[in-house]
Amino acid sequence: MNEIGWDDFEKVELRVGTILSVDEFPEARRPAYKLRVDFGDDIGIRKSSAQITDLYSPVDLVGKQVLAVVNFPAKQIGPFMSECLVTGLVTQSGDVVLAVPDREVANGLRLA
Repeated sequence: MNEIGWDDFEKVELRVGTILSVDEFPEARRPAYKLRVDFGDDIGIRKSSAQITDLYSPVDLVGKQVLAVVNFPAKQIGPFMSECLVTGLVTQSGDVVLAVPDREVANGLRLA
């Protein structure tokens, strides 16, 4: 494991947002959804591609709060531009379990 300094960690903007919509992403190489996530007034709505189709249906996701990195540069994923990285934990079987707050909080709050 590589150690990082506190200054490095402070550069990562991990923020909470609420998933507004979920669309299928058939053009993705691996099964994925296209998400629209609301991070509040300061950051706004960002798009993300997320490979979470094994454990989550679109109905499960709309309204769910998630933690995401919002200060990575946008990344082109096929025909889709991903603007944030929704975080999760990869299980032994390769499924992704979303990293979520255990209580509802205001969109845009930063992970401390």
